[in-house]
Amino acid sequence: MRVLIVEDEHRLAEALGQVLVRNNYSVDLSFDGNDGLYQALTGIYDVVILDIMLPGLDGLSVLQQMRQEHINTPVILLTAKGDIEDRVRGLDSGADDYLAKPFQASELLARLRALARRKGEVQVQGILAFGDLELNPHTLELWVGANSCQLTLKESQLLEILIKNPGHAISTTTILMKVWGYDTTAEDNHVHVYVSFLRKKLAQMDSKAKIKTMRGLGYLLVLDPERPASPALVAQASDQSMPPGSVLEMPWLQPTAQPTQNQEPPQC
Repeated sequence: MRVLIVEDEHRLAEALGQVLVRNNYSVDLSFDGNDGLYQALTGIYDVVILDIMLPGLDGLSVLQQMRQEHINTPVILLTAKGDIEDRVRGLDSGADDYLAKPFQASELLARLRALARRKGEVQVQGILAFGDLELNPHTLELWVGANSCQLTLKESQLLEILIKNPGHAISTTTILMKVWGYDTTAEDNHVHVYVSFLRKKLAQMDSKAKIKTMRGLGYLLVLDPERPASPALVAQASDQSMPPGSVLEMPWLQPTAQPTQNQEPPQC
């Protein structure tokens, strides 16, 4: 899950970012409203944590413009303790939740998990499932029946995107932005390498799930038609408004860096 934190108090923003990273979230930071809005409008984030008092655009203005541009990313507002009027305005403007400062990191993590459950993306005890796959994105552990495998963070994030979008081809550009970040210098080959890693691990675990390449479109998680499906839970699409077969893509990203081609996939 990729989270954008828009908070002008640098120490607080960085501390929150460190907490989320330790819990296997991908995090981008923004320190003013204008930049926060620019990043939020990319649409690559699963959650935006948004302070109300910001230089440039205030948080409520950022939220309103996000909703006007049909960016439906869940938003958690950070408010001053006792600012009931701001909370009401924020919720009426399209915020999904709020936290009053000061707050405990454990409460923020709980609210992130609650938002994910509300979207229908997380199954029992935080497990994402597709066919015979069960992925815990917080521990990076992948299960196929009784077999388990420890994924790397990027492998887990890539597989999470595919599980959350069954029936939809996910473009390489979208994967780059959601896994590596909107300002990444990574190239398409980075994605190809990590898809290869995942394919090898799925094969080693004898999973019925396969990552299919849709030429010109991206990658799609499918079940092998030659083998019966497992009774395991099947994840639901995170955006029910998208018709089957649609493609998620962000064409404005133009990465430039060269990947490491001699990288070996981690062993299960």
